[in-house]
Amino acid sequence: MKNQGKIHIIDDESIIHEVLTDLLSPEGYQLEISASGKEALVKHQSESFDLILLDLLMPGLSGLDVLQELIKIDPLAVIIIITAYGSIESAIKAMKMGAFDYIQKPFKHEELLLAIKRGIQHRRLQEENLRLKTELQRQYNFQQIIGKSKAMAKVFELIKAAAPTRSTILIQGESGTGKELVARAIHQNSDRTKQPFIVVNSGSLPPDLLESHLFGHVKGAFTGAVAEKEGLFEAAHRGTIFFDEISSLNLETQAKLLRVMQNREFMRLGGTKTIKVDVRVIAATNTDLEILIQQKQFREDLYFRLNVIKIELPPLRERKEDIPLLVHHFLKVYGEENNKEILGLNDDVWEILENYDWPGNVRELENAIERAVVLTQTKLITKDLLPPSLLKKSSLLPVSNNNSSLGFKEQIENYQKKIIIDALHRANGIQKKAALLLKIKPTTLNAMIKRLNINPHKS
Repeated sequence: MKNQGKIHIIDDESIIHEVLTDLLSPEGYQLEISASGKEALVKHQSESFDLILLDLLMPGLSGLDVLQELIKIDPLAVIIIITAYGSIESAIKAMKMGAFDYIQKPFKHEELLLAIKRGIQHRRLQEENLRLKTELQRQYNFQQIIGKSKAMAKVFELIKAAAPTRSTILIQGESGTGKELVARAIHQNSDRTKQPFIVVNSGSLPPDLLESHLFGHVKGAFTGAVAEKEGLFEAAHRGTIFFDEISSLNLETQAKLLRVMQNREFMRLGGTKTIKVDVRVIAATNTDLEILIQQKQFREDLYFRLNVIKIELPPLRERKEDIPLLVHHFLKVYGEENNKEILGLNDDVWEILENYDWPGNVRELENAIERAVVLTQTKLITKDLLPPSLLKKSSLLPVSNNNSSLGFKEQIENYQKKIIIDALHRANGIQKKAALLLKIKPTTLNAMIKRLNINPHKS
């Protein structure tokens, strides 16, 4: 029979030794027996146990004294107190000191077996949680960027190589993959780490207002410019400026940005004085800039100036081996934030997380775990705590009664249309990427989009 766990029985009564041996050995548990607290503590200096059954009433060291010492030796120790009716108060005190549970003599066999099973599961969850936390801290956490996959190892190598240089960096990846985290990691591992890190949300402001934010303005430069204002480039002097979603800059602002990068100088809006700056530029995009260049929406010369070092962040669906590390990191973060101790996830929850496609990437996973931690009333995350979007079973083929009147050809076309729209959504509307996901030629995909009357920009 498979070993179900190693149990240490600490009790001075030989009859209890016999009863527990007869009960637990056939269940597959490996047993160690100590007749006194002193003997037990000596064994714990050199051995580890999945669970401890501890009698409170023993000669010499009391059960409470032994409990206190056991927890000092092994903070993860799972201890079930065996107590007589007259020592219930002591058993409750033991629980407050860190015991897992208590069983009253004479105990029912089923009750004890259930308590032991729960205790060993608790121990293994603690050990797994500790192992993953240690793993995160030791190896896989680079400035809050978490991953052990080959794809993320390559990202870490690029960050380490690029950070100490002055080179401009382009970070490409889908929404939610952590582009700003990578930019911050590069800044924090460079010689500019003590200088400003300025974030520009490129698409959140109209062009005129964005230019004023970037370069500043002089008094009277435009209606409402009642005083001289310093821009973000001046604020970032000797530091780093990060352009989030740089593809949303209009062509005029792109030209001005290119001049700043080339000459390291600019003028405020409405001004005539040249201002020199030393700023490192890092840009991020979730769009294929080469396609925008072909469409005359992005300057090729700016692209080449930005694309000195490119870091491509893989979507979460392509590095699912990182999901356990990310989950345990978020459990720790949001557990501490909400003052909750979360030990782990049920097996069916892991299955859902690993089979889901994660169109929102790491950000979507983080939101799902935060939600579950906030809602849970226990130390385990269960299936019902996940967002409804994760629980829906995807079924691309329409089978509802509404389609029963459609012929075979129409149903096949609906099926194809749904697949293509789903791929375009996952590829953020980039047909080249969608074709790659569908494993067809871009020209074939383009022809199908036209034939099926799909609007790729609304997918």
